[in-house]
Amino acid sequence: MSREHRYHTTVTWTGNLGEGTSGYRAFSRDHEVAAEGKPAVHGSSDPSFRGDPARWNPEELLVASLSQCHMLWYLHLCATNGVVVTSYVDEAEGTMTEEPGGAGRFTSVTLRPTVTVAAPEVHDKAVELHHEANRMCFVANSVNFPVRHEPRILHA
Repeated sequence: MSREHRYHTTVTWTGNLGEGTSGYRAFSRDHEVAAEGKPAVHGSSDPSFRGDPARWNPEELLVASLSQCHMLWYLHLCATNGVVVTSYVDEAEGTMTEEPGGAGRFTSVTLRPTVTVAAPEVHDKAVELHHEANRMCFVANSVNFPVRHEPRILHA
């Protein structure tokens, strides 16, 4: 039996510089992403599109969501399969192609987690569980581009 989950967020544009959207350069792309009971995420567009480089942009948040989802599934699978992880850091990268006319789309995301496991004898299982985490990730299952992973397993 499937279950349905709902997620509610509020995105508020905070970039009216006094003239609204009267011109392409007349407004800031700044905004806030909020959810009840959580601190706001300060967002903007990518600096290539007149955004504030000090704020998160939607493309970064998409890559981060894929990385987070994979990590959380991976840690769960390790815990239930006897693989003790002592450290996990992912240097994820997404590639987006902009098309003539301004539209664009992601063509891939590559996750590059460096995982430290407590025992060297679980090395192969630690690698294998990345495949399972990729298969289970809710966010990866929802995108229309490949999500690759290039894990590196270290031993404590």
